[in-house]
Amino acid sequence: MAAGPVSGYCGFDPTGPSLHVGSLTPIMTLVHLQRAGHRPVALIGGGTALIGDPSGKASERPLVTAEVVRAHADSVAKQVSRFLDFSGPHAARVRDNAEWLLRLDAVGFLRDVGKHFSVNYMVAKDSVKARLEGGISFTEFSYMLLQAYDFLELYRREGVTLQLGGSDQWGNITAGIELLRRAAGAEVHGLTVPLLTTSSGAKFGKTEAGTVWLDPNLTSPYRFYQFWVNTSDADVPRYLRRFTLLSREEIEALEAEVAAHPEHRLAQRRLAADVTTRVHGEEAADIAGQASKVLFSRGDPKALSKDALNMLAKEIPSKDIGVQETYDVLSLLVLSGLALSGSAAKRLLEQGAISVNGQKLGPEERTLSAESKIAGEFFLLRKGSHDFGLIRSGSV
Repeated sequence: MAAGPVSGYCGFDPTGPSLHVGSLTPIMTLVHLQRAGHRPVALIGGGTALIGDPSGKASERPLVTAEVVRAHADSVAKQVSRFLDFSGPHAARVRDNAEWLLRLDAVGFLRDVGKHFSVNYMVAKDSVKARLEGGISFTEFSYMLLQAYDFLELYRREGVTLQLGGSDQWGNITAGIELLRRAAGAEVHGLTVPLLTTSSGAKFGKTEAGTVWLDPNLTSPYRFYQFWVNTSDADVPRYLRRFTLLSREEIEALEAEVAAHPEHRLAQRRLAADVTTRVHGEEAADIAGQASKVLFSRGDPKALSKDALNMLAKEIPSKDIGVQETYDVLSLLVLSGLALSGSAAKRLLEQGAISVNGQKLGPEERTLSAESKIAGEFFLLRKGSHDFGLIRSGSV
């Protein structure tokens, strides 16, 4: 790599409709490869997804139809493309291995590729060895050969001499290196990146609500943003280095801020804004940041835009009601689910536990005017510190 630009690729199998945050590690590896003056190739596994990679899996993946894989492949290609630059001398490429894998004939593949691998060599690989006791189908057993063949095809088509991937891909990558040495007499290389875990040892990207996806229809931009804001102080320096393009000086300044004032969560908010912008765009990141600040940092609800309030309506209990001249607070508390009954709502007011649009209400403040709505439509109700409800009542 020091001698001159190389072309390197990383594969992304569209086994689902979206990549998840764990996929950002190999994606950002391609980004850094390009920033260092090399050419990245993102390979979408439209062919290999029909087979299933046994790496890291305790059992067989369920097979999906070709039509579903094609739809998933289009979605994954768009997600990866947001991160790469497709202009200039080191312009990125996106390829789909369905282009060559679906044209292979079985006998030709076994003669031209299979002959270069002994069964002993393949069984010794961790991805296969871990599955032998429980059983592995010939379909998934052959995955290693298909990934190796991808490397050979990209070497011929794109001049690729470097394959990148997570550390769980080591066996597949070295198989590709071996195939190129035997079939093409080429010296090529592999580079693996350690899989990421949290400082507590938990799998990165898993939450109580499940996997954090890049698709906004599966994980909303607000929840995506909040995932990064919730990063622990111990993890945020690593995540800033791995998932953003901030300079070393900026990251070290944020580290110092975390050490001095962890309660401000400045580094987490910077991380969340950067990654959410890259995945969902600047507008969605700004709206998610507004909503997060109000819910968790005591920001001013009156500063929320209509878009931010509409985003919040999908994340917290909300209710649409008709337009009125005045609004009864007790009724709004019941409608929002913050109180089970009018008498319970009255007790909350008497306890000083209720705020509306950022203003704490007294025991006798039972009525709200239409003019007090945020953005002409909304009442944001808070009970205590962490419970919220949103009432939408059309325009004034």
